[in-house]
Amino acid sequence: MAVHSKMSSSRRAAAAALGAGACALAGTSFVTPQAAQAPQAVRQSLGDATLRESRSVSSSSFSTVAGVASMVGLAAVAGLGQHRSAKAPKQHRVVSAQARGGEEDTRGCIPLEELRNTDVDKVGGKSASLGEMISQLSDVGVPVPGGFSTTSFAYKEFLDKGGINEFINDKLSDESIYEDVDKLMKVGKEIRDKIMDTPFQPNFEEELKSEWERVSGGDEKFTFAVRSSATAEDLPDASFAGQQETYLNVMGYADMKEKVHLVFASLFTDRAISYRHDRGFEHEKVQLCATCQKMVRSETGSAGVMFSLDTESGFKDVVFVTSAYGLGETVVGGTVNPDEWYVFKPTLAEGKKSIISRTMGSKLVKMVYKKGGGSETIDTSGEERESWSASDEEVNALAEMAVKIEKHYGRPMDIEWARDGDDGKLYIVQARPETVASQKKVGVIEEYKMLEKGGETVAEGRAVGKRIGSGKVNILTSIDQMSEFNQGEVLVADMTDPDWEPIMKKAGAIITNRGGRTCHAAIIARELGIPAIVGCGDATEKVKKGDPVTVSCAEGDTGFIYKGELKFERNVQDLGELPEVGLKIMMNVGNPETAFSFGQLPNEGIGLARLEFVINNAIGVHPKALLNYDTLDAETKALVDDRMRGYASPKEFYINKIAEGVATLAASVYPKRIIVRLSDFKSNEYKSLIGGEQYEPDEENPMIGFRGCGRYTDPFFEECFAMELEAVKIVRGEMGLKNVEIMIPFVRTLDMAKDVNEVLEKNGLKRGEDGLKVNMMAELPSNVFLAEEFLEYFDGFSIGSNDLTQLTLGLDRDSGLVAQYFDERNPAVMKGLETLIKAAKAKGKYVGICGQGPSDHPDLAKWLMDQGIDSVSLNPDSVIPTWQFLSK
Repeated sequence: MAVHSKMSSSRRAAAAALGAGACALAGTSFVTPQAAQAPQAVRQSLGDATLRESRSVSSSSFSTVAGVASMVGLAAVAGLGQHRSAKAPKQHRVVSAQARGGEEDTRGCIPLEELRNTDVDKVGGKSASLGEMISQLSDVGVPVPGGFSTTSFAYKEFLDKGGINEFINDKLSDESIYEDVDKLMKVGKEIRDKIMDTPFQPNFEEELKSEWERVSGGDEKFTFAVRSSATAEDLPDASFAGQQETYLNVMGYADMKEKVHLVFASLFTDRAISYRHDRGFEHEKVQLCATCQKMVRSETGSAGVMFSLDTESGFKDVVFVTSAYGLGETVVGGTVNPDEWYVFKPTLAEGKKSIISRTMGSKLVKMVYKKGGGSETIDTSGEERESWSASDEEVNALAEMAVKIEKHYGRPMDIEWARDGDDGKLYIVQARPETVASQKKVGVIEEYKMLEKGGETVAEGRAVGKRIGSGKVNILTSIDQMSEFNQGEVLVADMTDPDWEPIMKKAGAIITNRGGRTCHAAIIARELGIPAIVGCGDATEKVKKGDPVTVSCAEGDTGFIYKGELKFERNVQDLGELPEVGLKIMMNVGNPETAFSFGQLPNEGIGLARLEFVINNAIGVHPKALLNYDTLDAETKALVDDRMRGYASPKEFYINKIAEGVATLAASVYPKRIIVRLSDFKSNEYKSLIGGEQYEPDEENPMIGFRGCGRYTDPFFEECFAMELEAVKIVRGEMGLKNVEIMIPFVRTLDMAKDVNEVLEKNGLKRGEDGLKVNMMAELPSNVFLAEEFLEYFDGFSIGSNDLTQLTLGLDRDSGLVAQYFDERNPAVMKGLETLIKAAKAKGKYVGICGQGPSDHPDLAKWLMDQGIDSVSLNPDSVIPTWQFLSK
């Protein structure tokens, strides 16, 4: 984007780079340990020429990240006074008092280590946040790079003395520019041109050079990141994500001066003007400062963003970490699909293995230094694409830092981090309040649901938000096409950045080829309440301009683009205070992708977690095919290889993926109980998995064939079952999620019950040991007839009312021909339920039922409560209706 039509060629080149934000780092020698360190000591710590010359520095800063303005509101909106000395002192005296507001602070620049989060009015959010962390968190293991910041006083004086203020107010007083994209672009350029044409005051330039010399030691090769820091950014209800600019690998005083000037101009990019207007911020009351921070070699390491909660559901017991190779701007800018991890806070605090989920991104590109300054994007190597960009140890260390930062600020945080490629150490480079998921009202459920099924899936990617939208496709390849986009259309692009915000707010939904769930586009989409699917890879090729589509982000982590405008519904319900009811209401949840959302519903835990959901969705390969990987044909092996990227072996892949799935489900309701039903695939379902054809038999009626407990004790399946048990053992042991219980399905005989307990004990899961409970799915007539005898081998029953009805009445519940006979209230079925409940109650053991919501069958609900059943486990969408029904 051209910033000024008359500027020099060097200034034009710098202006063209507007928008290149990235991740900042600092090596150990560049971290300011505490605010009390004297300027002389700081200069000495930076004066080691060997250190300066041994590493090119990279830096920290995504445009999304900023300081914690929410702590102080908008204290700075009116400016900081009208007078200042003609020349700033080179030796800063009484600086702490000034930075704290003890006397009028008329400096043009302030060292970061002298700032606190209460100084947002002086230096903007980013700079204040960095100063806060440097002074308050360095001693507890949160290393942050140092530097300095220009001040809001300097910015205001620049606009006042340069005659720019009046020009800006005149241009922005025309309300029509906010409805006409072309006018907005024209006015924005005129304002930026005016700012770039106006030179800095001599006294400000002198201070700027003095600070540059203090930090760099006068070394023209010393590199900085120069970033925007606004006095009204990152409030609790507005992210200001990427509204101004970041410049990387800035070398020499002349380059720094140029970039500071460009940062000042960036307060009036088209996107920033539009964003402030839409959210009611007065343009003249927002001041802009430049954060000048030391860089380290993050280009040869990795970087990313992490949140101290789940960004999609608002679930607060996890840290969500993302990472990619090189400078972090590729992650936040959406040009790369990053690696992702979820870390569970309660077990992290206990020192347990706390990574409960991981997803490998494609990481097709990375951002590196450009020769002579600046940065550029290059392709990653094949090895980089196939490996994790951060180790488990690094992810855990980052999560620990996130928890410390969140505790210090007292609210969920959005944090940028980076790893130095030279020293291998991790650094926090910015932190700001999370402004979307954390603001959701507790007790209000918004649910989107597809009403039409079977629509053709055109493309899919990573879902942002839990909403659904539809409309006609408009494919844009450039921001210059803004005026061609109409209200309510579905925006499809290779990627979007904050420049696209004026378009995004008009979209019915957003689809991009590239980007992860922490990129600028994702943050803005969440804030605007627009469904977005990012990282599709080839959406711009698969969807056609003008075609009607439906964009669904309401079906888990994967977002689906369906052909046509399909019917869907939106329900909003304010739960208020739910009263106590006569039994525990648990949930049936098998899909880890939905667990964090469902876990926030009122519940007493998960009564049925079907392991086959985890195996089918996260693994998709027959366990026998993995165990016999070396014998697979080339085509099947290629499919398996694609699935198990990032894992050392097929067996490790199978075990760890099950462990991650179970751990995610368990974490969602921790410390409440979760009953995990071990795999209950039927042979035809196993056959549909990759490699399954060569291992599964053909059965006439798989529903009553080779399934459940019968598999576990069969030599054919023994090694496969052992891998399942190893995963459960890891979850309960290494990961510390003791709330996990197990359930054995389809136990036909007492011999099977005895044998399966022996298999469990052989594999390190002995019933009763370390609090392990083993339950049985009671679903066969034999379970009813021998209820008391089966309870000798188990800690309780979960009654599977569907299968019990099917086998009691001798019908196939998958057959539409006999569907009219399927009724859980049939007297024979009710008799079986009564027998099972009485047997369990007589022995003092658990008994619950997994079936339809009692609100569907009021008479059954009353009967179950009269029988004294312990719990009912329901699909999540039945939980609230059932709770409300039972409380009446």
